[in-house]
Amino acid sequence: MSKKRNGKVYLVGAGPGDPGLITVRGKFLLERAEVVVYDYLASPKLLKHVPQDAELIYAGKKGGVKHTHTQEEINQMLVDWAKTGKNVVRLKGGDPFIFGRGGEEVEVLSKSGVDFEVVPGVTSATAAATYAGIPITHREYTASVAFLTGHEDPTKPDSNIDWAKIATGAGTLVVYMGIKNLPIIVKNLVAHGRDPKTPVAVVRWASTPEQRSVVGTLETITDIVRESGIKPPALIIVGEVVKLRDAINWFEKRPLFGKRIVVTRTREQASDLMAGLEENGGNCLEFSTIKIEPVESYEVLDEELERLEEYHWILFTSLNGVKYFFERLYTKGMDARSMKGPGIAAVGKATADLLLEYGVRADLLPAVFTGEGLAETLLDQGVEGRNVLIPRAEKAREILPETLRGAGAQVTVAPVYKNVSPEGKREQLREELESGKVDMVTFTSSSTVRNFLSMVDAGSDSELKRLMHEVTIATIGPITAKTVTDNGLEVDIQPGSHTIPDLVHEIVEYYSNMHP
Repeated sequence: MSKKRNGKVYLVGAGPGDPGLITVRGKFLLERAEVVVYDYLASPKLLKHVPQDAELIYAGKKGGVKHTHTQEEINQMLVDWAKTGKNVVRLKGGDPFIFGRGGEEVEVLSKSGVDFEVVPGVTSATAAATYAGIPITHREYTASVAFLTGHEDPTKPDSNIDWAKIATGAGTLVVYMGIKNLPIIVKNLVAHGRDPKTPVAVVRWASTPEQRSVVGTLETITDIVRESGIKPPALIIVGEVVKLRDAINWFEKRPLFGKRIVVTRTREQASDLMAGLEENGGNCLEFSTIKIEPVESYEVLDEELERLEEYHWILFTSLNGVKYFFERLYTKGMDARSMKGPGIAAVGKATADLLLEYGVRADLLPAVFTGEGLAETLLDQGVEGRNVLIPRAEKAREILPETLRGAGAQVTVAPVYKNVSPEGKREQLREELESGKVDMVTFTSSSTVRNFLSMVDAGSDSELKRLMHEVTIATIGPITAKTVTDNGLEVDIQPGSHTIPDLVHEIVEYYSNMHP
């Protein structure tokens, strides 16, 4: 009889908050985890890398709030899961071994005979300084830095911090978890020889869109933090290097920094839009208003696939049309070689680029990336008597097929997918709008507009206008914009070219012009 396999525990540093700062090794382990025990400070976005069937356990600890699990319970949990044969990722904010109690956890694992590995993470100290525009070392200012915790009471007799030595022993001091004890920390530093005029920065939620930084000196920082309402989690940076922030504060100067932007695109297709906005500092709130599903019957498309050689044109009007067309094509035992006869047209560059990934180059692109633009370009080619196939959504605008039929084309519309409203998040979206903290909503199709309005569920036009009163609206093109205006709202941003990169560019320009 084979011996039961023991699992393994991986202590993984999640980094300071920006999910992009996790290590390649950390991401690799998350993608293969069977159990994930994660902290309050670990970005929830990292959980998207975890397999859907993995067990997720929240073990966050938040100052002033009763802990979900005690440290002893967490330690035992790791041991118990590993002994069931599972691969366990213990996801910890920052670095597991820098004020993260990772050492305590692996001690217990070692004593229990459980295999473990520790994966370092970007620690909050370096991230907070870097993202606030402060180099914690600089040869013209200091060649030494010290990390210390402000969580313990600095006045207790058995403090582990030797304030007499630390106050002037390092050029830069970075204090973790010190907001509660900030007045006492300042008092101890000054009492033991640190100049009261020493610059100090306090950084909250470092590396995230919610980052806030305030700057003062040892004699002023306590009042500044209190007046600014800075709460944990935050780090304190003490030293002359703080003076450099004015010159190299890069993160908080990005054009969309602090802007809360609702992205309504389908979850599968939101990544490129969100990436563009987040790269410019935007805080994206993902509220997918569309869920894409296959149609219940592919009878129409299946019949047309048998006679593709009879078609003169196949028109692709969306990314999903391409995706679901080729999925069905492959299911029928066919591939791109079956499309060698007809001309291939795409409504826009993104659709044409996706076609290339399937091995098909678009023969025709319209000057204007809309259904009307595609129809006009085809009319210039001459469509009378031509057979045209349009794989598209089950319900879609009829302007393209009707225009072509009016010009004498034989048009077959083959539904390959359908748009449905996703479940959940209605209450959360409504709460975000009610809070008045949403700066912008982006729409990339008429369906996203209609489903957004359904999710908001405003009882009247006046209520909808109240909720959207100070919300900027950005649409990808004129058709989407018309759906917005038809529902009584105004469009603020619309790019000349109807692509995601152009939409991002216009949004950046809009806010840059507001605050040059």
